Amino acid sequence: MASTFDVEDAAQPNRRDFLYIATGAMAAVGAAAVAWPLIDQMNPDAAALALASIEVDISALEPGMSLTVKWRGKPVFIRNRTEKEIDEAKSVPVSALPDQNARNPNLAADAPATDENRAAAGKEAWLVQIGICTHLGCVPLGQQGVYGGYFCPCHGSVYDTAGRIRSGPAPENLHIPVYSFVTDTRLKIG
Repeated sequence: MASTFDVEDAAQPNRRDFLYIATGAMAAVGAAAVAWPLIDQMNPDAAALALASIEVDISALEPGMSLTVKWRGKPVFIRNRTEKEIDEAKSVPVSALPDQNARNPNLAADAPATDENRAAAGKEAWLVQIGICTHLGCVPLGQQGVYGGYFCPCHGSVYDTAGRIRSGPAPENLHIPVYSFVTDTRLKIG
């Protein structure tokens, strides 16, 4: 009795193979169609993208004055520091600070937390920083605390006039956003 099964016939695709491949392809397309809205909803909305950068007029800020603006849903403290505040910040050796990193994305990641590395380059009177305590995300009060900088009343973190942590539970200095001076009186954040 001769077998009707031939090796060459087994290598040829048949209707069942086509149905398996077509069903698998349709399942993959269906899974992608279901997953796309779930993935797409994680993207920032148009309002958040519009706030990716803001420009702030700082012409009205005299030495010793502060301004708080909202950027990406976070408060940003802009302060025109007095000579006394700058001198106090410069007098602190970096080795005496709990966090010796500048936390300034405008500089190298390992830049030391000197006053010069925390302030605007060439404009040391201007201090721009994200106003969120690095302990648990509270908003510190300005010109408060033992060092005359910032004080977080929630857990007692105390920052100096350069926004560097000096005492309390906060592990890091106040972070500095990416910013630049468009003109002498306009600041671009982001």
